Amino acid sequence: MEIPKFYDSSLPVFISWFILVYLLGYFIIFKNWGKLYRAEASSCLMSLAHGNPAFVSSIFSILLSQNSLTQIEFASPNTAFQNSVLEYSISYFLLDLLHYIFLVPSDVLFIAHHVATLYVLMTCRYVFGVGAVAILGILVLAEATTTCQNTWSLARYRKDDSTKAAAVLNFLSPIFYAYYSVVRGILGPLLAYKIGLYFSRGLGDGVFPNWAWISWIVVIGLGIGASILWVLHLWIDFYRERTEKNAKKLS
Repeated sequence: MEIPKFYDSSLPVFISWFILVYLLGYFIIFKNWGKLYRAEASSCLMSLAHGNPAFVSSIFSILLSQNSLTQIEFASPNTAFQNSVLEYSISYFLLDLLHYIFLVPSDVLFIAHHVATLYVLMTCRYVFGVGAVAILGILVLAEATTTCQNTWSLARYRKDDSTKAAAVLNFLSPIFYAYYSVVRGILGPLLAYKIGLYFSRGLGDGVFPNWAWISWIVVIGLGIGASILWVLHLWIDFYRERTEKNAKKLS
């Protein structure tokens, strides 16, 4: 296991960056919001600062590390670029985990999600030193919905105080739900299956223990399952609200 050496690691810089983003949101951008939504909105801002750079950087780090995109080597050694992307994500999830633990401790699902995500990211970066192609591939799909999801979340927090926010939420909800369903409910399971198939064929033997990739697949599978249940719940609420509105119009 590699012990992080902070004098030559990007972690302190990345952690400082996310602290700055969070404080900027909490004390300046969202200072007039209610206490809970102020913190949640700051978390969204931090998520945006993580998601889009991580999405682009993960794609480029994968492309630069592979000789052929038709035969992706999921067990290839991590490159320096990939390790930096992993550390960027580790920094974000650590700070957002602290946000939930101290300010939204009732949101057990998100806390469990962040703990599981950190397990995968940190073992990939510091324990094994291989498999970043697989993990960053999953991260690409996870962060592909970042902008849409955080815009939807911010509109949801302000819908009772702003007619514009309510209008944005009403317009964006079905689009976000559909997009999220495709990315997390179809593309995510397909990639997870491809990664699991790769390792189950022994293509990672010698560089990656079986228990490690199995634990990754289990964690990824549980995360995908939780995402599907979450968006299914949103679809049910959306259908119920639309049904109630249509009933009121007819009455």
